[in-house]
Amino acid sequence: MSGPVVPDDSAHRGVGVAEVSLDPSGFWGSRQSVNAAATLTHCLDWMERLGWIENFDRVARGETTIERPGWQFSDSEIYKLLEAMAWELGRRPDETLAAAFEALVDRIGAAQDDDGYLNTAHGHPGLPPRYSDLAMGHELYNTGHLLQAGVARLRTGYDDRLVQIARRAADQVCEEFGANGRADICGHPEIEVALVEAGRAFGERRFLEQARLFIERRGHGTLPVRPLLSAEYFQDDVPVREATVLRGHAVRALYLSAGAFDVAVDTGDHGLADAVTAQWKNTVARRTYLTGGMGSRHQDEGFGDDWELPADRAYCETCAGVASVMLAWRLYLATGDVRYPDLIERTLFNVVATSPSEDGRSFFYANPLQLREPGASASDGVNNRAEGGMRAPWFDVSCCPTNVARTVASLGAYVASADDEGISVLQYAAGEIRVGGFVLQVDTRYPDESTVRVRVVAAPESESRLRLRIPGWADDATLSLNGDDATRVAPGWADIRRSFEPDDEVVLELPLAPRLTWPDSRIDAVRGTVAVERGPLVLCLESVDLPSGTHIEEVQLDPGSTLSAYADGARVNGVVAATTDSGVLPFGTTKPVASDPRPIELTLVPYHRWAERGPATMRIFIPVTS
Repeated sequence: MSGPVVPDDSAHRGVGVAEVSLDPSGFWGSRQSVNAAATLTHCLDWMERLGWIENFDRVARGETTIERPGWQFSDSEIYKLLEAMAWELGRRPDETLAAAFEALVDRIGAAQDDDGYLNTAHGHPGLPPRYSDLAMGHELYNTGHLLQAGVARLRTGYDDRLVQIARRAADQVCEEFGANGRADICGHPEIEVALVEAGRAFGERRFLEQARLFIERRGHGTLPVRPLLSAEYFQDDVPVREATVLRGHAVRALYLSAGAFDVAVDTGDHGLADAVTAQWKNTVARRTYLTGGMGSRHQDEGFGDDWELPADRAYCETCAGVASVMLAWRLYLATGDVRYPDLIERTLFNVVATSPSEDGRSFFYANPLQLREPGASASDGVNNRAEGGMRAPWFDVSCCPTNVARTVASLGAYVASADDEGISVLQYAAGEIRVGGFVLQVDTRYPDESTVRVRVVAAPESESRLRLRIPGWADDATLSLNGDDATRVAPGWADIRRSFEPDDEVVLELPLAPRLTWPDSRIDAVRGTVAVERGPLVLCLESVDLPSGTHIEEVQLDPGSTLSAYADGARVNGVVAATTDSGVLPFGTTKPVASDPRPIELTLVPYHRWAERGPATMRIFIPVTS
């Protein structure tokens, strides 16, 4: 058994979902339990209720479609749910979930054509012809998610009907779009990353070659441009190996880069690998939010220009956060660079964990860093707007719930890695890790508490290395072994080399004191403000924690005051600096002066749980007192 990404040749190997057991009382273990108990069924019920699954039944019966429910990419949501189910079943047996999984696979398989083509929005009576709208039809995108579901099933020990369905679909893609077929690409990248992983899992080198062809074909302006969109939106403006930064639609760009890097690794294409690495570096340095969120523009769900990172207009789609984790994980496996799991941690805690509600039945689609007006309480129906200020049970375009589901179900795969020297613990979560001859018991209440205890239950007989990641923000971390005096460790990697014995215990203390985080002066939208972080958590100010009648835009933070930890957040002094509207333009020849500023103690909470107490205004970057 193994996890979502298994390169043919890599110095670092991820762990399988069955090799990590997360404690259900911990931060991530509890979310994984909620995902299994609530989110998977929630997604299945909604897609059944809306007729998205019935689309497969209609095709299987050979009926003419008059009005098809769901967007042309709704098939992909069923496939992402299947992937989530597969990872969850690989993590732990569940007869009820297994029966639901198999029933869903049967309905999908019944709709597959003899040549392997599988789609409910094209190619059947009453529907547009196959591959007649590659720019926006999402046929290959849908197939990509089907392949990833098949990979998840195979990697968790089952070579069954879903795997056969996925293999036949991949065969059809290669036949249609291979070197002797049509030289086209899909408007939404996804097939590329899926084909590489399917090739690895199924042992089919030609799937890798097909992914390589798709990568090389992109960037030459072959996709028709739609109104309000551009070639950049599709990443079809510049060849992948010539681009210097991620641009256009954020999810598309990140999926494409993940696929391109996979191709580079498995073909030994160092030039392509270097190009993607440079794009990641430039994007993180200039186009990524403090939360790890990516995508600053609503119109095209895309990246903005360098330093274009407005807090109140941040889009930061949840799916872009998932895609960012996918890309960073691949870069880590190839290089071992600590920057990648650092960004994964930031994104997991502040994007992926932010989207679902505590009960796992409502979600954020977009993740702004500031909300000026309280969001309307979500209805029980379909939410047609992604930008709402409250989590919603479902969306017209409901890509995020299933993306969260498959990520949380496979989360254990990102916790650790193995190599020829030993094991690396990358993300700190309570539970047990079993890989490379090691069995480690991790005891921690991180990120609420600072102590991480790693106890060796079993280890290789010879000398080996236990490596712990020290986050980039942890300047004062300390490490001790078996009760010895703690020594300070710098951000990066902390290595312990020895012949480990059962009950050896490493104690890592990570500094969780709240800290001020200042934005780069080139980010115009948040100049003159400051944010507060605590460990891996970005904190925010919510209006529900302000006195009645106090508006969040009137609040300023005193950066010279003492920051103190409070519950899982922080407290700091500030002022309420109210101003009076003049009735004319909000500009003038003199600097505005607040009338009668009043002192106030500000309570900040983790951003991942904002809006859980009802509609509220919110901001992460707070203006500072002059």
